[in-house]
Amino acid sequence: MASGELATTAPVGLGWLAVRIGERTARGIAGAVSGLIRDGEVQPGTRLPTVRALAAELSVSPTTIAEAWAQLRAAGLIGTGRRRGTTVLAPPAGLPPARMFPGWQSVDLEHGSPDPALLPPLEDAVAAGVRSERPAVKEPISARLRAAVKPEWPFAAEAWTVAAGGQEGVSLACRAVARPGDVVAVEEPTAPWLLRHLRAARIHVVPVRCDETGPRADALEAALAHRPVAFVYQPRAQNPLGHTVAAARVAELAAVLAHTDTAVIEADDFGPLAASAGASLGTHLPGQVLLVRSYCTAFGTELRSCVLGGSAALVERVRAQRAFGTAWSSRVLQDAQAFLLTDPGTDALVHRARRRYAARRTVLAEALRDHGLDVAAGDGLTLWVPVPDETRTLVTLAAHGVSVGAGSRSFTGRSGAPHIRVAVGQLPDDPAPVADLAGMIARAAGVRSRRSA
Repeated sequence: MASGELATTAPVGLGWLAVRIGERTARGIAGAVSGLIRDGEVQPGTRLPTVRALAAELSVSPTTIAEAWAQLRAAGLIGTGRRRGTTVLAPPAGLPPARMFPGWQSVDLEHGSPDPALLPPLEDAVAAGVRSERPAVKEPISARLRAAVKPEWPFAAEAWTVAAGGQEGVSLACRAVARPGDVVAVEEPTAPWLLRHLRAARIHVVPVRCDETGPRADALEAALAHRPVAFVYQPRAQNPLGHTVAAARVAELAAVLAHTDTAVIEADDFGPLAASAGASLGTHLPGQVLLVRSYCTAFGTELRSCVLGGSAALVERVRAQRAFGTAWSSRVLQDAQAFLLTDPGTDALVHRARRRYAARRTVLAEALRDHGLDVAAGDGLTLWVPVPDETRTLVTLAAHGVSVGAGSRSFTGRSGAPHIRVAVGQLPDDPAPVADLAGMIARAAGVRSRRSA
């Protein structure tokens, strides 16, 4: 063996590798294999499958695999020899893979979209949905999907229904309990899209301020003076703060709501990607709570997958509200979602995606802290970054081709300290460009780096 050459180990299992590849494009395959290498799940010296073998396993063309392998070779992660085949290399000691980074214009830093390379494949799921029996019943949720979600639900739901994605689910729930002119209490800061939906429905919003643990009980009690018909909050991976509401705080909120008829809408947008199961007000107030759980971030938007479970009265009102729009969700897609929720290969992919997202959050948060910005990593796909001047920061970043979210859009009115929202889901795994981004944000904000202090 030549000096510096890695010893070749046994080839990686073809089936093992295939179930860990989500998006079946050259970019998606390269991203998935790159992540397995960087996470240490595929060690240096490991032989990769041949182009034709992996193409057949994934039902893609050999050209697609060849393009993916070319990207990995250019990044210095694999090498090809005539006798050894394609093998994994040790991380390059010279120029980092960031040299291939295409620029921040190609990365979603504003909306919190998932990384396509971390989504599971849908072929087997859709095939399972097509093979399922579809009895002629009026129940809006299929029996398979209900059976798949029920074990993971944080409280005993009285009834179930579905919606075409998390945003539609929360919007339907809000419109089901609130008419134009009614008041709804909403945690603050919150997801900008939620405030847009409520304003479009001409629903008045009263804020419930959050701390690092979640909505404050005293703030909720003050909001109840406005007689809101509903309270909307995110129980885990909160956008934009990233916190998960602890059981003790949930109990405090339940005590405030116990003697009211205020409906509670829990918006769980991160779904199975969340770091913890979280607690639910449904364990204390089952007759008042509706949990809206979206699976779009974990599984992609094609399935339009969202399940609502909780109070029978609230579910029935959502069903009636949906009758004015898209009243039916495909049972094929519902059963495809049920397949993904119960498939061990998909579960492994979700666990890997959770780790990758957590690593991206942590790397950017630490880099921002190094530059003097006080940022908590939390959970979810958004970092909440305090800046001296929001407008200056946004404009300066935009001039450099970087588009992030305005923190002011997460507030019902005048906000407190200025912030920006930075989406982390599509950040590169290489820390070098992420460190460059942190420096760019700090300079745009006019913050002096601790490195230079």
